[in-house]
Amino acid sequence: MNIDNPEYAIEVNHLTKEFGEFTAVNDVSFNVRKGEIFGFLGANGAGKTTVLRMLIGLLRATKGDILINGIDIRYHVEEIKKTIGYMSQKFSLYNDLTAIENMRFFGGVYGLSGKEIRERSDELFDQFKLQPLRKKIVGSLPIGWKQKLAFCTTD
Repeated sequence: MNIDNPEYAIEVNHLTKEFGEFTAVNDVSFNVRKGEIFGFLGANGAGKTTVLRMLIGLLRATKGDILINGIDIRYHVEEIKKTIGYMSQKFSLYNDLTAIENMRFFGGVYGLSGKEIRERSDELFDQFKLQPLRKKIVGSLPIGWKQKLAFCTTD
């Protein structure tokens, strides 16, 4: 491969993501040529969002390789994040986690310390009047509350 002018915009080889004992993505490989448009189709829970989160550097793969324009995301994630745009059709929340667990997760993704996550979460839960939802499972929340919470995770 010529890194100065790679053939593929995206190269994914044997990508796996495990959350403890649960395997969300298992040995996925694909390539996307420059100029191609691609998308993922699959059932709920198939791992589409998890793959995208790994592609844009929000999650680290358990195994496998991701190259974006010939650059290995493991070593240059911040550089790659500056060149990628991503808009999800759904809110970027984990429905099986509580509101506060989602806040902790996304705070960690953005590199906040535990103290910063606690302080910022408290501020946002107060500002958006979300305190009663802290320990509620996100999947059980009405859409309006999910919108507010999703906004808070990107603030």
